[in-house]
Amino acid sequence: MSDSTQLPPPAAKSSWFMADKAIALVAFGIALFCLLPFLAVALASVSGDTSTLRHLAGTVLDDYMRNTAALVFIVGFGTFMVGTGSAWLVTMTDFPGRSWLEVALVIPLAFPAYVLAYAYTHVLDHPGIVQTVLRDVTGWGPRDYWFPEIRSLGGAAVMLILVLYPYVYLLARAAFIGQSATTFLAARSLGKSPFAAFLSISLPLARPAIAAGVLLTMMETIADFGTVSYFGVQTFATGIYNSWFSMADRGAAAQLSLGLLAFALLLAMLERANRGRARFSNGKRQDVVARIPLAGVARWGAVILCGMPVMLGVIIPVLALSVMAVGSEQNLFSPRYLHFITNSLTLAAVAALVTVAAAVLLGSLNRLRETRSAAAALYVARIGYAVPGGVIAVGLIVPFAAFDNALDAWMRATFDVSTGLLFTGSIWLLIGAYMIRFLAAALGAYEGGIAVVSRNIDAASRVLGQNSIGTVRRVHIPILTPSLLTAALIVFVDVMKELPATLIMRPFNYDTLAVQAFRLASDERLNGAAVPSLLIGAIGLLPVILLCRQVAAHRA
Repeated sequence: MSDSTQLPPPAAKSSWFMADKAIALVAFGIALFCLLPFLAVALASVSGDTSTLRHLAGTVLDDYMRNTAALVFIVGFGTFMVGTGSAWLVTMTDFPGRSWLEVALVIPLAFPAYVLAYAYTHVLDHPGIVQTVLRDVTGWGPRDYWFPEIRSLGGAAVMLILVLYPYVYLLARAAFIGQSATTFLAARSLGKSPFAAFLSISLPLARPAIAAGVLLTMMETIADFGTVSYFGVQTFATGIYNSWFSMADRGAAAQLSLGLLAFALLLAMLERANRGRARFSNGKRQDVVARIPLAGVARWGAVILCGMPVMLGVIIPVLALSVMAVGSEQNLFSPRYLHFITNSLTLAAVAALVTVAAAVLLGSLNRLRETRSAAAALYVARIGYAVPGGVIAVGLIVPFAAFDNALDAWMRATFDVSTGLLFTGSIWLLIGAYMIRFLAAALGAYEGGIAVVSRNIDAASRVLGQNSIGTVRRVHIPILTPSLLTAALIVFVDVMKELPATLIMRPFNYDTLAVQAFRLASDERLNGAAVPSLLIGAIGLLPVILLCRQVAAHRA
């Protein structure tokens, strides 16, 4: 019998066993921590007083449900139309500027919706440049004309569509690129126009990918707080924040969080079911569909349809914010602003490292142990992406505040020493909330990279004497470095944009760029809010540039 087939010595077996146990222990601990806020929200909502909730039910609860449902529907439909239409045009047709627009259509993903809300309020509100010029040219007074109200549910929906449609665009574009030319050409040979062939062939084949993208935009919509809060649209997200701060009723906040959590989990289940059905393909790809050259009105219509999302989602907001920033009194180099920037970068960097490390541990557990418990831990860790940051914040603060208060009371009674708040209001609890919220994104990047690593490499590592920890550290991580760096950048930018969890959980006097922008905009100091908003968008361009390079390299 060769040495490679001999049983490992007892010491090696013990090392492998201990390493497997260590990975499993830490990974299951992370999964339990991810599950904690959901259990806490459910428990707090059941045990809390319902007087505030009854008051809300008689006043604004119907508005919360109606506005949240309307936003989800409008944004889902809008992102479907914009994302799918632009993806088909840049993939299947040829028109001037197509190559540039193919990449530029991804850029709005770098901006949070509330940044666009600040920019368009400055441009379209009553004192804004558009209405001011309209009154100067026509001589009309404020009561002589009607103009769409930007601070409305419709305005919030448009802002969300402009920054979320890239989710649908990227998935739909990949689906269109992967389709064979055979079925499309067969439809064309039967007399169907390119648009009719798109509706009857290309769109149904891409349905699973498009549906997944639309469901992602819906989950992001229910999680939004900055946009709806600034526009005065009453949703569950604003209700949770108001119950927590304005009414000082954590029970009511938990009860509203439970309702929003149920809605979010329903969307997550739909996305999961859709992804399960998406395993079917349209057959082996034989030929690439030749791009259809457009002429006349269709040619320039495609330019306008694909250029409009870029114009509205990037160019106009950046120009407006830049003009506003020049006229503001915000000094980027002042100690105060350097403090905001340092806090934002610190939180985002630490959260990115912690989240990627958690993804590696959970992914490694599932790789090394293909058991139901490992799969369940992975599923629990993914749920956070479908849950708004405000819900996670409430779910973490309630149990940790109870623990802090109980510990402080016991220490006072026993030793006459006050421990204060050890966890509540700490940076580490806030980072834990970020990890729960964005762990799914890091797991997606990990799984995309590990899928191409043969399991024979794991076996070879074992034969060479490496235990589980050694295999992960010396084999998996070096191979997965590009994927893990991409995951870290995505989490970094998502944390920079995250607002509700930061507002609720940040330590006292520990403000970030997002908090500063929100505070200035809430005080109607839009010129000042433009400065941190531009910084958030500029930092958000980093992973989007990498994503754009992948899009450019993956052209059909």
